[in-house]
Parts: sequence; structure tokens; C-alpha cells
Amino acid sequence: MRPIIGITMGDPAGIGAEVTVKALNRKILYRQCIPVVIGDYAAIEDAIRFCNLSSSIRCIDHPDHATGTYGILELIDLHCLPKEGWKYQEVSASCGEAAFMYIREAISLAMKGSLNAVVTAPINKEALNLAGHHYSGHTELFCDLTGSKNCAMLLISKTLNVIHVTTHVALRDVVNHITSERVYQVIRMAEESMILLGIPTPRIAVAGLNPHCSEHGLFGDEESNKIVPAIERAKKQGINVEGPISPDIVFVKACAGLYDIVVAMYHDQGHIPLKLANFKINSVSNSFTSLGGVNCTVGLPIIRTSVDHGTAFDRAGKGCSNENSMVEAIKAALKMARHTNKEK
Repeated sequence: MRPIIGITMGDPAGIGAEVTVKALNRKILYRQCIPVVIGDYAAIEDAIRFCNLSSSIRCIDHPDHATGTYGILELIDLHCLPKEGWKYQEVSASCGEAAFMYIREAISLAMKGSLNAVVTAPINKEALNLAGHHYSGHTELFCDLTGSKNCAMLLISKTLNVIHVTTHVALRDVVNHITSERVYQVIRMAEESMILLGIPTPRIAVAGLNPHCSEHGLFGDEESNKIVPAIERAKKQGINVEGPISPDIVFVKACAGLYDIVVAMYHDQGHIPLKLANFKINSVSNSFTSLGGVNCTVGLPIIRTSVDHGTAFDRAGKGCSNENSMVEAIKAALKMARHTNKEK
């Protein structure tokens, strides 16, 4: 049976609806899954129009009612916004509230077993907070709404996989959030997530925090006090892990195939190398020609993947956004769902 994949539309003022309808214009996805969009009819209808697609919309009340027929976009319409009730490229509380409602509904359905996985289009953090939902991103929102206490952000791509010890915190606060227990738990989640993606015995590298892994204490003691003990603990559990490895070389080694995944200590330490390896821009048109990479939240009781880019307000409503990351996010969710079912 084809897994049922729920896709949240993201912030209506951004490119979420557009990349969703474009991705679901690919017939091959319907051979592998039954996609169900969770969002607003007006925004999906608008995206189909300005993307010049021929898809029709069928509103359903529950994922069980979906048929997964190519050319028919099946939608759970939450009626958060009226027709023309929002403005593209504009941050607003109403759009933040709508995006939150889509996510909450998807999580509820997945927790009940009605969805095999959730794929999310991008949200705007400012809009989300204007609506009174004080989260720093999807990761924290999913952790809270699923009651999960130990989650991590995972980025996967064809060239590099990265999992983060810390994410949306100020750089000055990173050190306080890194503990030996947290590093150990993220190493474990790195192994578990790679197994879900079809790598039975993953090779894990742990990045250092400080330049040159602190040069034996010259530039800090986080490696010796927090990171090394976590690695040794994981090794005793039979996990194939090495480190800490200097952050200026560990990603080069991983891209060369020496490791399957890197444990990064903070947001940009992991995001910059992954996007440098997978995002391409046409310098003349200043538009993306390639958007590789998928954002996942691991440590949840459900599967959640996402595009690895933002709402791109400057491009919203124009029909020119690249849907490749959404396609890859759906494929990653499918792969995880299949391996989860095998384990059961």
C-alpha cells in the first residue's frame, strides 16, 4: 500500500503553496504515495493559477478519503483564510496563525496514525510569533506539540548529512546548551536516522566546537569536558563514531564519503557546508537553479521532513520558485516511512 503523506502548506504569504502544487505536478510521486495537502483552498487555488498548472482540487475531510489520483490535488481545507484574505510577501499574524493551524492538524492526524509522515512547507518565524505562538521554528514546534523532550534537526542531501546539537539559539548561548548528555543523545539520533534512511551501520563523525578542536585546551575546554565523554560513551554502546574532528575539515571528509553523517554543534556550523554543497544560484538572474537538501526533525514519535529553505517572500506569488527541495522532502519522508514499517 502507498503511504499517506500529509503536506502542510506553510505561510500563505510565502512560496509554500507554490512549491507544493509544483511538486505534486510530478506523476512519479503518485506512484509511490498518496499525498494529502493541509492548508487553505484559496491559497492552493491561487498557486495553481499563477503556476499555470491544470491540477484540480478535491476537498476531503480525512486522509482515509484520499485516492491519490494524479492530477487531482486532495486537500484538507482548514478555512483559515478567505479568498484574497492575505498579501504575498507580507508578514502578518493571520498568516502565522494559519501556518500554525496547518501544522497542528497534521501532527494530530499523524499521532493518530492517519498519516504515515508529515512534510512541511516553510513558515515565517516572525509571523508565527506575531500570532502568539512563540517558537523559534518548526523543530521546536513539533517537539512541543508531540510532547517530545529530546529532538534534533537533521539535514540530509545527496552529498552531505548533518545533525545538530543546538539550532535556533544565539551564538553566545551555544556553549551553555552543549552538554555531554545532549551530544550523546544526538549521536544516538544520528545513528537511528541513518538506519531509517537505509544505511544499516552508519559512520558518524562529531565536529568540534572550537577552532582545531581547542588545540588541547588552548581555545576552550568543551571538547575535553563535553564532547569527548559523549563520544566514548557512544562507542561503548557499539556506535561507529569518531571525533571530535576539526570543524574546518570534517565536512570535507564527509563529502568525500568517509562518513555518512556529521554531528554539528550549532546551526550555521551544519547549515553552511550543506547549502554550499547543494544550493546553486544563477548569478545573472539571481535565482536558484538547484535547491538540494531536506530538513527533518528526529526524536519524534512521527516522521517529519521539510524543505531546506525559507518562505522566500521576495519570490512569492510569481510562479518562479524551485520545487526540488519539496520533492526531495517527500521522497525522504517516503523512505523513512517504508523503513519504519519494516521495523514494525
